[in-house]
Formats: sequence, structure tokens, C-alpha cells
Amino acid sequence: MDGGSGLNILYVDTLDAMRIPRSELHLVSSIFHGVILGTQAYPLRQIDLPDMFGDRANFCLEVLTFEVVDFLGSYHAILRHPCYAKFMAIPNYTYLKLKMLGPNDVITMDSTFLHAYTCDHEHYELATIVINSVELSELGNLLTPAVPQCNELT
Repeated sequence: MDGGSGLNILYVDTLDAMRIPRSELHLVSSIFHGVILGTQAYPLRQIDLPDMFGDRANFCLEVLTFEVVDFLGSYHAILRHPCYAKFMAIPNYTYLKLKMLGPNDVITMDSTFLHAYTCDHEHYELATIVINSVELSELGNLLTPAVPQCNELT
């Protein structure tokens, strides 16, 4: 759940794990900002996937469009905030629950605090790697290698 995100993101590793062929993807011409710190991100392509919450007796099913990206993430996918409106879902970040009205009753999706902590820790490590690589690249551009002048008389 990411109530602040404006994109539905599906990581290419997840797409591969789902065994969805790349021929199912369609072109996208836009870039987005704010997903990778300090840089633009280019999605590979988009895909429309049916998403179901609930079980056989009580479920909601909608087709969502995902931006398929080829960079590391600590999640399988990220759902954007308009997705919650489409499902008429209410996220509760404190209790790690997502509730929505199903045809027979309320559908509740939940997680554990240990799982949330693990995801946050992985996300922190990924963010640290990205920030460090950006800073290292910037430092490399600022520094020029010192070449000793062999022809100078001392």
C-alpha cells in the first residue's frame, strides 16, 4: 500500500515470476520522477492486469494498468492512491489493513508488523545504495585525477 504514489508499479522481476510474456506489454511514452531518488525513471512498458482482492465467496475484481519497471524494489508491486478509489478501499497504515466493500461482506487484507518491518528495512537498504551510487558518481565528476608532471624540474 502506498497512499502517496501516483503510479501502479510492477517490477520486472515480479512480471517474470508470474511468467507473463513480454509480448503482453504495450508501449508507454512517458517518464516519471520521484520513484528513484534524484533521477528520472523510464518504464519498460505498461500492462493491464486483473487484480482481485478477497476470496471465492467474497471478492472485488478490477483491471489495473501497471508501469513495468526494470530496477530494484523491495516490493512486488505498488498500488497508487486512485486504485483505492476504484476499489472503494480504505487503507489503515497503523494496523496494516486494507478494507473494501465486497458483494457479500467487507474484505479485509492485512499483514504483520514483522513483514512490514522487513519490507521497510529492505527499502531503506535499497535507498541507501541508490543515494550512495548517485553521490559517488557526483564526486567522481568533481574530482579530476592528479597526473604528475614528469618533465618538471625540481
